[in-house]
Amino acid sequence: MTGQQVPYLLRAARGEALDRPPVWMMRQAGRYMKAYRDLRDRYPSFRERSEIPDVAIEISLQPWKAFQPDGVILFSDIVTPLPGMGVEMDIAEGKGPIIDSPIRTQAQVDQLRPLEPEESLPFIKQILTALRQEVGNQSTVLGFVGAPWTLAAYMVEGKGSKTYSVIKNMAFSDPTILHQLLGKLADSIATYIRYQIDCGAQVVQMFDSWAGQLSPQDYDTFALPYQQQVFKQVKATHPDTPLILLVSGSAGVLERMGKSGADIVSVDWSVDMADARARLGKDVKVQGNIDPGVLFGSKAFIRDRILDTIRKAGNRGHILNLGHGILPLTPEENAAFFFETAKQVDKLLATSTY
Repeated sequence: MTGQQVPYLLRAARGEALDRPPVWMMRQAGRYMKAYRDLRDRYPSFRERSEIPDVAIEISLQPWKAFQPDGVILFSDIVTPLPGMGVEMDIAEGKGPIIDSPIRTQAQVDQLRPLEPEESLPFIKQILTALRQEVGNQSTVLGFVGAPWTLAAYMVEGKGSKTYSVIKNMAFSDPTILHQLLGKLADSIATYIRYQIDCGAQVVQMFDSWAGQLSPQDYDTFALPYQQQVFKQVKATHPDTPLILLVSGSAGVLERMGKSGADIVSVDWSVDMADARARLGKDVKVQGNIDPGVLFGSKAFIRDRILDTIRKAGNRGHILNLGHGILPLTPEENAAFFFETAKQVDKLLATSTY
């Protein structure tokens, strides 16, 4: 971007010292916004909302128009590419992905197809291209994907789970099929990330939402090697695109996340940001880590938590975000205050650096 403004998020991803951190929110396009709820009434199916380009573009841009975040993320779901691999699914409102024929046999794994996103996901290209055109260099366009373990968990369980007993049964009793599934997923996810980058995504976040349900030793077996497989393949062809890794409930595996090959580790609120920085080391960039529940507090409370996180993260290599997605009943004015406060941090701290 020679001669052009480089967006804050990309500058943070490069490790530049900044007067404030870039800020965006996971699930910033969603149910807490009236504009989204109004549109949902017209398009009740999540797959309609995320796969009809004009609708998905409008939803993706709703928080951009309302709050001007430093990141504008594709409105989609981590299971969106599964039909392109031969796994039929739907996304039930309030329940998440539903897979009618869970993957539990060698024959089912053998039948999975490598993802060819140009054929199965043409709408992703339309959405990302439009987002880049809309925000220009005023913001950074983010893509996202699911990680192998988390997608495998949905595919094997058939839906969300509280116990993960089906996939853990497979992992701990006869893991051969599971490792084959994870390997195939890693290859297709890497293909999907490269496709998103080629279509306009400037940063891609990989969600390993369920990997925090693994013990550290099982994380090393079933999550980390396949995260590394994805990131290694992407970096071979797109070395300059920043990649973010998120694991929910990551306190016990934080150092392992730093070994994934991701450029940025998303930290949740179960870890103090100062501790996260110490545990990951100064060379690992971080994202986070405000508790989404903080946005139900007073404006003074929200401001204090933002300032505390920013002080602990320092002025290099930090992207301000929630530790996970914004909650559906969050007051919209509090989301607005979150963004406003983040952008005024230099004044609030009464210094040009922090």
